[in-house]
Amino acid sequence: MRGKWAIHLCLLCAPVIGFYTAFAQTNPVHNIEATSLQLPLDKVTEKLGDFAKTTEETQESVDKTTDELEKIHSLASKEKKEYDEQNKQLDNLISTSKDHLKQSGDVLDTVLSGLLGNPIGQTFGKNATVKVYSLAESGYSGYMAKVRLTNPNALKMVLANDKVVSKGETTSHAAKRKGALLAINAGGFNTNKNGTLSPLGVTVVDGQIKTFSTNTKLSFVGFNNQGHLVGGKLKSQSEVKQKGILQGASFLPTLLQGGKKQPIPRDWANTKHPRTLIGHFTNGDILIIVIDGRGGGGSNGVTLEEAQNKLLEFHVRDAYNLDGGGSSAFYYKGKILNHPSDGRERPVTSNIVVMP
Repeated sequence: MRGKWAIHLCLLCAPVIGFYTAFAQTNPVHNIEATSLQLPLDKVTEKLGDFAKTTEETQESVDKTTDELEKIHSLASKEKKEYDEQNKQLDNLISTSKDHLKQSGDVLDTVLSGLLGNPIGQTFGKNATVKVYSLAESGYSGYMAKVRLTNPNALKMVLANDKVVSKGETTSHAAKRKGALLAINAGGFNTNKNGTLSPLGVTVVDGQIKTFSTNTKLSFVGFNNQGHLVGGKLKSQSEVKQKGILQGASFLPTLLQGGKKQPIPRDWANTKHPRTLIGHFTNGDILIIVIDGRGGGGSNGVTLEEAQNKLLEFHVRDAYNLDGGGSSAFYYKGKILNHPSDGRERPVTSNIVVMP
């Protein structure tokens, strides 16, 4: 009986025993090779090598960039140093130039005082410095002004009552109307049939061309945007803009150019009349002269040839003859100083005024 149960038990356990025996022999885990469980170290090493190479290249690029930046900084520092040095030299030149200009002005003042005596009037304004001399010491009845502009806009060309065609305006009236310190008559003019007056040649006011003519006999006399005297012949209206001319009028003849006498037209030669002259000294200061004549102030006037000689004696470089005769008028500080030959001021079409 026990034997039968043992046999029966064995038969019942046989499938289980067989399963475990088979599983033990065919376990898939045992078939996984060790190499399949290893990390891909060769690929990691390769990636690390590539990264290291990239890092090295980046560092080289950074080093090169740093070197270039240092070079740029060094160059910029050098250029700034050179720029500062150039500015310093320029400031020294400007200072030296100002010193020379002041010295030349002082020398000129000494020369003029030696020839004419001390100024009879001086004005040190914010726009201009004006020194007025009597010409009595030089043998003439008249006056001269030496003007140094600090503001180019201080010098103006004023049309009679601000009109191109008008009945005219006296120099003193124009000066007072504009609040000027100094004034003289300027360009020549025509008297029209209806009694009105109109300027000769080229007239420029505040950069605007009021009249224009190509009359070759006339000389233009004006001032540019730097306050420098500009004179001679203007062939076209475009020259006014090209030369930066702000103010000007016309008459004749030109007396001096570059310190040299210019030919006097035959009709104007060796005749004495009242004169209004304008020019600039060798240091750039402006010269204004009015000389009486025709009995005014007991004077017969001056010839243009005599005027040329006297101007050179005064160290004048360029000079022009403006309208003279009965038109000549010299206004300073509220009154006419000279003696107009008509016994009173003549209305004219244009006047040059200097603001204080």
